[in-house]
Amino acid sequence: MSQEYILEMTDIVKEFPGVRALKGVQLKVRPGTVHTLMGENGAGKSTLMKCLIGIHPPTSGKIVFEGKEIHYKTTLEALNSGISMIHQELSPVPERSVSENLWLGRVPLKNGFMVDHKKMHDDSEALFKKLGLDVDPEAKMGDLSVAKMQMVEIAKAVSYDSKIVIMDEPTSALTDAEVEHLFRIIAELKSKNVAIIYISHKMDEIFRISDDITIYRDGEYIATDRAENLTQDKLITLMVGREVTEMFPKVECPIGDTILKVEHLSAGRAVKDVSFELHRGEILGFAGLVGAGRTETVETIFGMRTKTGGKIYKDGKELEIKSPEQAIANKIALLTEDRRGNGIVGLLSIKENTVLASLKKYGFPLNDKKMSEDTEEYVKKLNTKTPTIMTPIQNLSGGNQQKVLVGRWLLTDPDILIVDEPTRGIDVGAKAEIHTLITRLAGEGKAIIMISSELPEVMGMSDRIVVMHEGLMTAVVDRKDFSSELILKYATSEEPYNPAAAN
Repeated sequence: MSQEYILEMTDIVKEFPGVRALKGVQLKVRPGTVHTLMGENGAGKSTLMKCLIGIHPPTSGKIVFEGKEIHYKTTLEALNSGISMIHQELSPVPERSVSENLWLGRVPLKNGFMVDHKKMHDDSEALFKKLGLDVDPEAKMGDLSVAKMQMVEIAKAVSYDSKIVIMDEPTSALTDAEVEHLFRIIAELKSKNVAIIYISHKMDEIFRISDDITIYRDGEYIATDRAENLTQDKLITLMVGREVTEMFPKVECPIGDTILKVEHLSAGRAVKDVSFELHRGEILGFAGLVGAGRTETVETIFGMRTKTGGKIYKDGKELEIKSPEQAIANKIALLTEDRRGNGIVGLLSIKENTVLASLKKYGFPLNDKKMSEDTEEYVKKLNTKTPTIMTPIQNLSGGNQQKVLVGRWLLTDPDILIVDEPTRGIDVGAKAEIHTLITRLAGEGKAIIMISSELPEVMGMSDRIVVMHEGLMTAVVDRKDFSSELILKYATSEEPYNPAAAN
């Protein structure tokens, strides 16, 4: 191997039962560079990386790392050789401390057999200080926000002193400030000649930090080029094989009567005195920085959190929702932000995941034929890529898993659909499909609440935006007044919303 590349993957084929996920693809990575992998969900990016680190050894092909051919059968082999990976779907041990998660499988010992908790704590603190992260090593991992968990995973990968660090959607749950932290960490790693393999769908990030970009489509290698030679339009066309001209297909839908009215809603410290109305045919966006209380607000409406104050009305009738089952019975659906934690059931099939929230409609014993028909209908409607409806959902790409979850909730025929980060970790083609679907549902008279951390998305899709900061509602902004500056001003404001002052 020439000194030019630290990693060469050649003619990589990966077959799973019923599907050929990788069809002879390649990747060549230079040391001390950020090499970004691009492609729609299902293109094979994550699968290729799993082949590299021993999760899914390739069916055929050749992998050469630092001049030697490698055949890792476990991730531990890859880690010990100098390749670490931050996965898109986090899998922490929630009941253990941050430091225990950080050093899992390699805890420091004293006297050869006792865990050295002090050293583990001190090493964690030193690592966080070096990376500029504000995380308590003794905090319980399960008590952290998704963003903080992501930063711990990033710190963990860096702690291995790897020669290649793979980052799969590392900024999907991070604030702007945390993204800047990450980019500083990446710059420091590059200066030490570490190669970063970066998977992301955020175009501004990609063009800011990438040196090289490789594009895959449907399990096939398409092209590799220097980032400076590519434009956003050219990249999208290479990824999807077509031009995606309408990312936010917002159309004016007739706004109907008030369907949901929330008055002075509170849920402990997370949600404080939130009031708003939602109308039929409306897409009501929720914006704010991480920790703003957006997710906690909709989880309280959906019965996942205990309401400590306030009232919720649907069609003028007060509701007491104490569980998701009661919310579903009142035709309210919630697509959660954490599809791995409380969305998909990985070992179950696409069919089982699709019908999970609608089992009562299939009688007893369950009408298997009807369940299959309904699942096939939503797989077709949502253009979900899968060999069959009996495929375990964990075998699908993140974007296709998300489509199955959308199908699950549409099958409940909700009047109100709440979507929390509906396109997180999803490629541009699938994003456009999800956006088109949301717009179509609003046009059919359904009321949509949409939470997104991406300002262009929430502004592009919404009729109005509720802005929150640390549990408080700070503004309601009409579409005609949308601007990034205004939304961010309210997202950092500590003044609660005053309708009289707004008018």
